[in-house]
Amino acid sequence: MTNIMKTKNIRPAKVILLTFLLFFTLSQTLSANKGLEIAIKSDKNFDGYEDSSSEMTMELISKKGDVVTRKLKFKRLEVPGDGDKSLAVFESPRDVKGVAILSFAHKTEPDDQWLYLPALKRVKRIASKNKSGPFLGSEFSFEDFSFQEVEKYDYQYIRDEEYEGMLCHVIERIPLDPYSGYTKQIVWIDTEYFLIRKIHHFDRKSFHLKTQLFLDYEIYDEAYWQPHRVVMNNNQNGKSSILSFKEVKYKNGLTDRDFSQNSLKRSR
Repeated sequence: MTNIMKTKNIRPAKVILLTFLLFFTLSQTLSANKGLEIAIKSDKNFDGYEDSSSEMTMELISKKGDVVTRKLKFKRLEVPGDGDKSLAVFESPRDVKGVAILSFAHKTEPDDQWLYLPALKRVKRIASKNKSGPFLGSEFSFEDFSFQEVEKYDYQYIRDEEYEGMLCHVIERIPLDPYSGYTKQIVWIDTEYFLIRKIHHFDRKSFHLKTQLFLDYEIYDEAYWQPHRVVMNNNQNGKSSILSFKEVKYKNGLTDRDFSQNSLKRSR
């Protein structure tokens, strides 16, 4: 009699546990699928642009509010089937004039990046494990200067919430690159246009390191969205860096030759 009672009590408990585990696994899968779906829709905002060019201003703002301003030229190239290529060249002030960074983003493989230092007259390859370091004293890292391909992350949908008067999807993305400077990123993407509005970056100790804001979006050729200000606030040291874009142009006829290591030296 005792054994029968034990069996009757155990079976319902096992059923409840299995049901809970099945429900939890299913909900996690649906959440991950929804997070990926949102990321893919956001990424489609940049499909088919071919190439673009712009002038940029970088402002480095100290904790006390002191500002150092730098001028750059920036161009990028769409690479069908792989990540995009980009080239940023500093024009002023004098101490950074001619410094250039070339980035080849890849969908699954580690990105390739090279830095040209005119004082040394040489091109230096940036090792994957060093890409989390600050880019020329700014709050942007080398990693931030490369395109964030969808395939480089695992995703999780968290919730919908209002941000700056816009309803946004909030998703979590986990970098798959073991050398990433971030353990995770929380991303706010608006539900109307699927544009990234804000990212919280968490460091390797899982502390909130930086907050990145994407502001003043404009649409070009009725197809391609461009933020005209990107702000990176460091929550740990109180510093900020702001990238401002102007003279944005699409479909300039750029080719792979404009994004070679030799083009780094020619870009001065």
